[in-house]
Amino acid sequence: MAQGLAIAATCSCIVAGCLFVADGQAQAQTATQTPPAQVTPAPAASTQAAPLSPMQEKALKPKDTFKECANCPEMMVVPAGSFTMGSPTSEPGRSADEGPQHTVTIARQFAVGRFAVTFDEWDACAADGGCYNTGTRTSSGEAFLDSPYSIVPEWALGGYKPSDEGWGRGRRPVINVSWDDAKAYVAWLSKKTGKSYRLLSGAEYEYATRAGTQTAYPWGNAVGTNNANCHACGSQWDARQTAPVGSFAANGFGLYDMVGNVEEWMEDCYHDSYSGAPSDGSAWIEGADCSRRIVRAGSWFFAPAFLRSAKRYWFTTDYRLNYLGFRVARTLAP
Repeated sequence: MAQGLAIAATCSCIVAGCLFVADGQAQAQTATQTPPAQVTPAPAASTQAAPLSPMQEKALKPKDTFKECANCPEMMVVPAGSFTMGSPTSEPGRSADEGPQHTVTIARQFAVGRFAVTFDEWDACAADGGCYNTGTRTSSGEAFLDSPYSIVPEWALGGYKPSDEGWGRGRRPVINVSWDDAKAYVAWLSKKTGKSYRLLSGAEYEYATRAGTQTAYPWGNAVGTNNANCHACGSQWDARQTAPVGSFAANGFGLYDMVGNVEEWMEDCYHDSYSGAPSDGSAWIEGADCSRRIVRAGSWFFAPAFLRSAKRYWFTTDYRLNYLGFRVARTLAP
């Protein structure tokens, strides 16, 4: 499978509303339209802006929210539980790497970023010396030569300030960040708060996205209208740019934009099937080429099939693209 979804070759098909399956072939996608979703504005964030005390942490319940510094991501508690990971063979747009379906049990509640990490949050990290430049590629995939004669761009010096493509920073999800960049961010966040922040595993992501559903999308089996931001989702941002986080209705766990808007980096290395996958929700690292890391969620750029709860793909750890972002997770005390 060509790295980076063979963007130059597939762009025309994506724009035409096609979806892609594991063997690289395309098939027409016709979305069933449903009435526009009624979006409930995101409730106010918790007033907590300091690391949780052990007592506060132990008292947390599902859907509780907290922030552990002024510019830290807002976190929401996700309950423990079990679910069926992957997609049935009958699901339209399914790829072979979404099976076999298997039961995963998340034994303990954990916290997930209520939103994808925003430019405001990333820029705070860069200003604090945490989000240094890790990259060797631009969003177009161009590699910088290790040569004294190379022209070094401004962003390669000091803290890394990813391009916002002219769409705006603030509460838009940070983009043009690699897996390496995301790991630098969670390392900074963990050091700043003294807590265990990290990327989600693929299993945690799918569990948190489904939020008790087993349908193709978190809201049903059709993409509908204005449920998310993708190429043909019926939103004002479709196929143009990212939307500010929280622009669509939350899912059943109270999390926003779990599909669409930006692809999100996972901790897992890429395996071409779920044969032998962990059943406890942990990141699957062993037995794979870990230069390839999982991305999930689809994006503003892709056709609806990429937004299915079970959909996954991979990029190498140094890739930066204008539809790649991430959100964070936090392990909680038992």
